Amino acid sequence: MKLASFFLLLVTTTTTILPVVVVVAFSSPTPTKTPVQGASSLLEALIVEENCFTTEKGAEVFAECCAPNIVYEDCYEPQPIVGRIDVGQHILKRVKQRQDSKGEFRLDKISDGKKACGYAWTWTCGEEEGLRGTTFVEMNEDGEIQYIREIPEPIFKPGNLTLDLLKAVTAGAEQQELLPYEPRTPTDANDLVKYLFNEVQGRDVDIAMDFFDESIIYRDFNFEDVLRGKAEVKAFIEEFTFPGIEFRAQRFDDGILSTCFTWEVVLMDAPDTIKGISFYELDPKTRKITYVRDVPESAIKPPILGKLARQFRPGLGTFQGVKLGSRPGGL
Repeated sequence: MKLASFFLLLVTTTTTILPVVVVVAFSSPTPTKTPVQGASSLLEALIVEENCFTTEKGAEVFAECCAPNIVYEDCYEPQPIVGRIDVGQHILKRVKQRQDSKGEFRLDKISDGKKACGYAWTWTCGEEEGLRGTTFVEMNEDGEIQYIREIPEPIFKPGNLTLDLLKAVTAGAEQQELLPYEPRTPTDANDLVKYLFNEVQGRDVDIAMDFFDESIIYRDFNFEDVLRGKAEVKAFIEEFTFPGIEFRAQRFDDGILSTCFTWEVVLMDAPDTIKGISFYELDPKTRKITYVRDVPESAIKPPILGKLARQFRPGLGTFQGVKLGSRPGGL
């Protein structure tokens, strides 16, 4: 991996009193101690060992691992960040915004993909935990990070209002004729979600439910409560299965026991879509789905409540935290 010998980053951060301009010189960092074996091992090393989202040195190492033409879709921001220098500046700015509050970044789950992976995360501060989210990361052939999509949970969770809105927008839509498909039983996580979204979607929900474990835990961040068990998950999927709406998968990782992928919601012929990320986890023996986390982007960027929460409590990113450790795995 080629490492740039020098970065000069001009980072502007804003406090509640005056804007502060900080000039940071990046020299060549000490190589990471963890050998790069794939996407999941690299990201775990960057987050856990290098503290890339909470220390300036870690942010520098993260930037060195990015491709020159990296695209970073931070769905909190109005536009993607493009290029290694700008991405490094963006990560460093976020680090500095949370440093004074002693905010930490907890890695909750990470898929086992090598060419790409995804991870679930939580912001913590002291004895509390707050903002959660999911990030998808894709590598290029040189082992550099070439694409990222990150989506934080919405502070306001609309719940069934989302369903009501989608049904109103698609009212009158006709059922589209589905192409023939060949039933199969995928055992790798990435192949299973490709099968469910690219082949099974729109058909009898029971076909999909055969791949869910009886003890499935389903976290959709449009809702406050977690779904538990096949009966609740089936009812949920049935509610969101109607003409005029399509969950169109975009990028997949290559995880075996856990997988992450990006998607967009397409409503009839509307030109605008809603982006999202999903994280799926399988039981290693049965290869049934035991955990799902869905997170959609906000239509407003930055989201109003999310921006206020980060300004009010930058360490947590939420207006009110919960007890540290009270949400295992970021639930």
